[in-house]
Amino acid sequence: MNIRKTWLSTCLALACIGFTQRGDVALKDLYKKDFYIGAALNGRQAGSQDPQAEAIIARHYNTISPENLLKWESVHPRPDSYNFKPADDYVALGQKHNMFIVGHALVWHQQTPAWVFEDEQGKPLGKNQLLKRMEEHIQAVAGRYKGKINGWDVVNEALNDDGTMRQSKWQQQIGDDFVAQAFTFARKADPAAELYYNDYNMWKPAKRDGAIRLVKSLQEKGIKVDAIGMQGHWGLKTPTIAQIEESIVAFAKTGAKVVITELDIDVLPNPSNRQGADIDATFGFDEKYNLYTDGLPDDVQQELAARYAEIFKLFRKHQDKISRVTFWGVTDRDSWLNDWPIKGRTSYPMLFDRNYQPKPAFEAVVKAAAKK
Repeated sequence: MNIRKTWLSTCLALACIGFTQRGDVALKDLYKKDFYIGAALNGRQAGSQDPQAEAIIARHYNTISPENLLKWESVHPRPDSYNFKPADDYVALGQKHNMFIVGHALVWHQQTPAWVFEDEQGKPLGKNQLLKRMEEHIQAVAGRYKGKINGWDVVNEALNDDGTMRQSKWQQQIGDDFVAQAFTFARKADPAAELYYNDYNMWKPAKRDGAIRLVKSLQEKGIKVDAIGMQGHWGLKTPTIAQIEESIVAFAKTGAKVVITELDIDVLPNPSNRQGADIDATFGFDEKYNLYTDGLPDDVQQELAARYAEIFKLFRKHQDKISRVTFWGVTDRDSWLNDWPIKGRTSYPMLFDRNYQPKPAFEAVVKAAAKK
């Protein structure tokens, strides 16, 4: 019996050593012939205040995105005031590690202060006034990082799930043309930067078709869209691989590249029925949606690993169409899914756990790089 215990202990130790060694394999090297691979950083990580996370970022990724620090409310909170320090630190970190640096996001209906759309009396700005305000913001922000930030999410989430234009304040006060204007201003601010349209639920046929119409309308005006961003806020079962693939192929036919943005896999049930990433869709705390407070069961770990394996197999299949894959976070502890759509959840969507260790999902992504 003691011999058997010793044998089992030895095998487990060897397995752990092997897994740790696999954790030392750099994802950016494994996928260097396929696409950039990266992560979105929170404020502490962007400011080099989380050395364990930075070690992962520097080792495994060759592109970074900011979660919040370049959104309007963060970088331009008041009409006469910009807060560039966090963004400067973020860009410096990317330069330090020789990364492809992404800016997110210049024009969005969320996390934009109310004053942006109003005059001094609090009344809605007219079209020309709001366009001027948009142009000044884009010139100030994208212009500041000209030649430093390599690509911008110019417009974020301008579509409804049925493919129609979202009735945001941008759309209501300017009209559908606000998208074209934003791209024009961004191109002027930094002619060399890649410019993207980014949205969630892009696997849904109606929304996919709406995004294609939008991109083609820009192209008809002579406006180049370098890539279409497919947010990857997905679940263990939904969307299907076939649904994701159909959109990748369809988007590539526009002539734009496809970038997989904001990738995470939510293993928890949620009352939104996993309908994308509308941050307004929040719900009160309920234990039935927070199942794994003491750790993720092994069978779910393996299910998550299998899901990442099939997803990266698909990405590699279409590496000629995909230029970048970015995870929305670094470790499970960082993920926004701990607080959306319900605050206080214990979520497990990333490749690295709360202790900065690689999970079986990481190993699955490593193995996917070796398979054709």
